[in-house]
Amino acid sequence: MVKKTYRVTGMHCSNCAMRIEGLEDELEGVVSVRANYPKSLVEIEFDETRVGQGRIFEAVERMGYTLEEIA
Repeated sequence: MVKKTYRVTGMHCSNCAMRIEGLEDELEGVVSVRANYPKSLVEIEFDETRVGQGRIFEAVERMGYTLEEIA
């Protein structure tokens, strides 16, 4: 398991955060998603053997948001 934090561009409200948290149900291998609207951050825990970071980025982009990995 890997847990990474990303900056989110395009998140305008708490409903946006809830929508991003829906990744947990959409992508197999995503274990947990915690979005923080006021800080424009999202923490995603996922199994790298089941889903890659690229697929997560693509799924978020389809929702209308952009992720940037925080070093």
